[in-house]
Amino acid sequence: MITLFNRKLIHSSFAMESQAKIKNILDHNGIKYYERVINRRSASPFGNGTRAITGSVGESSAYTYEYMIYVYKKDYDLANKYIHDDKE
Repeated sequence: MITLFNRKLIHSSFAMESQAKIKNILDHNGIKYYERVINRRSASPFGNGTRAITGSVGESSAYTYEYMIYVYKKDYDLANKYIHDDKE
């Protein structure tokens, strides 16, 4: 199980296509990952969010969700290699 103590962030993006590509690379190479999706407009325990205050006028919907992908620390170097080899 990937937990807070044994994981490392491999990719962070606001683009759904980018995170899907990274997840496909990791799946194809048998590397387990944990994905976290954050809605940047929603309320949190520390604040009410931005939508209630500012509305959504003039805001780009491309930055609503942030996708973060974590892998085991022991798999980080190999996962990073696969991701960068695929980009070349």
